[in-house]
Amino acid sequence: MELTSIIGPILSIASILGGQVLEGGHVSAILQLTAAIIVFGGTFGASILSFNFSDLKIAGVYFLTIFSTPKEHPQDYVGILVNFSGIARKEGILALQDRTTDVKNKFLKDAIDYTVDGYEPKAVLDIMERDIETMEEEMMVAAKVFESLGGYAPTVGILGAVLGLIHVMEVMSNPAQIGEGIAVAFVATVYGVGSANLIFLPISSKIKRKAKGEVLLKELILKGVMCIQEGLNPRILENQLNAFLEEKLRKSSFES
Repeated sequence: MELTSIIGPILSIASILGGQVLEGGHVSAILQLTAAIIVFGGTFGASILSFNFSDLKIAGVYFLTIFSTPKEHPQDYVGILVNFSGIARKEGILALQDRTTDVKNKFLKDAIDYTVDGYEPKAVLDIMERDIETMEEEMMVAAKVFESLGGYAPTVGILGAVLGLIHVMEVMSNPAQIGEGIAVAFVATVYGVGSANLIFLPISSKIKRKAKGEVLLKELILKGVMCIQEGLNPRILENQLNAFLEEKLRKSSFES
């Protein structure tokens, strides 16, 4: 589980509630159902209008991914691809056919299968690059959904504040209701600005970061398969793949 996706929101909300209590206020003062209905109803409604249901479904799927840690890392595939390269150079490309049965990564398995089936390097490159682009586009759509939520929420919060003040003007003759109207006005602003900057926009950023990691993994794999098709020396292949990684993650399978 990705602990930062749990700790972040909890810490943010706890800090706000804690600050409210330390200032002598009550938590119940910022729990306003009316303000919540205006802000979140309006925000989600505007976002639903901005996207189609398939986009919203994609956003829901990728939202769940921010709570899980990556099961695969680019550095894990450097050794696998170097090994495949050595096999292909010694025994031929067809020798890789039986080696993909244990490969769990569908992208790598497909790329190797296309290679073994005799696809031209350019054809393999075109197919796999399109796969990467499709995945990245989906993840960017998910990020944009939450980015739009973060954009609409503060504005709808201001709308809620204005509605609260209008209500205050209507009940000026009743002091008991003035406080309630002002509370809704300010709490709506808190909900709008708070949800945007503490929840929606951070989720968008997290999905974008996940997308960057997924693209890096697939680009590394694709580079490796292309080099295998070219018959590149495994040592050179390893150096090229290590160039995708941070310095601290680079390892060598060969003695210096």
